[in-house]
Amino acid sequence: MTRPITLFTGQWADLPFEEVARLAGEWGYDGLEIACWGDHLDVSRWDDVDYVQSRLDILERNGLKVYTISNHLTGQAVCDDPIDERHRDILSDRVWGDGDPEGVRQRAAEDMKDTARFAAKLGVKTVVGFTGSSVWKAVAMFPPASDEFIARGYRDFADRWNPILDVFEEVGVRFALEVHPSEIAYDYWTAKDTLEAIGHRKSFGFNFDPSHFVWQQLDYVAFVLDFAEHIFHVHVKESITNLDGRNGVLGSHRPWADPRRGWTFVSTGHGAVRWEPLFRALNAIGYEGPTSVEWEDGGMDRLIGAPEALAFVRKLAEITPPAAAFDAAFSTHPEG
Repeated sequence: MTRPITLFTGQWADLPFEEVARLAGEWGYDGLEIACWGDHLDVSRWDDVDYVQSRLDILERNGLKVYTISNHLTGQAVCDDPIDERHRDILSDRVWGDGDPEGVRQRAAEDMKDTARFAAKLGVKTVVGFTGSSVWKAVAMFPPASDEFIARGYRDFADRWNPILDVFEEVGVRFALEVHPSEIAYDYWTAKDTLEAIGHRKSFGFNFDPSHFVWQQLDYVAFVLDFAEHIFHVHVKESITNLDGRNGVLGSHRPWADPRRGWTFVSTGHGAVRWEPLFRALNAIGYEGPTSVEWEDGGMDRLIGAPEALAFVRKLAEITPPAAAFDAAFSTHPEG
């Protein structure tokens, strides 16, 4: 089962898109998961024929294809409450506007609709991103959050995302929420709650990233098997834990790679993810989409991590089902 191996450009948006494409092409990636920030992709220009073609031309010059585009930063603002200076730091001027929270949410929703439209123009069938959440702030359950408080948050998510998904369905594109702390779906049970909140719409599924499961002590293989029909996209990324009795699972507001953190992200091949059973699970569910390398490592240069990760995933890609069952030969009989 051959899956394209792509590089997510989100952590490379400080570089011009042309330069990232050149690097990825030279390393041997099959394509890119293009981030909708930096100069990589401006979704407001979805109807600019020349601009759309310019993205495709850059990819072609570097022997790459685009399989997915991602708009995590704008998607985060659709449901978040509060909207504050953290959002100002990640949003475009167009979406931030005057900073009025509800205005930010509404403009973010329109930007996500344009993201679907741009994806369709590129011939891309999946958009990856975040949704934000009005109830993540209650994760510690104090002050106490009532059942109605939580239910209201899921209704808010559905009310804000259903109109966005209408546009996704109009243009034939799917949305893959990255299951991630700070989102409306951050673990196994909240993923179920999220699907139920929007009536299991076919256009809504998940971007699976095992690095977010490791430090929550969740079974990522079980998640893949149980949510098989909803796995729209896969990130290849790792994390490690350092729970030594002083360091906690919440990170303690310490920066990435700080030894006082209870967990941190590391480059692919250097963490705690058990990749072989995970890739066997992806085979079992028939997943044929991209395996997208997301480089995040506070202790390793990305120019080392990205090509190394590609070689690591290429090796994993050799784990494929055989053409025939290994015991099929037991039932063959020589002619006598």
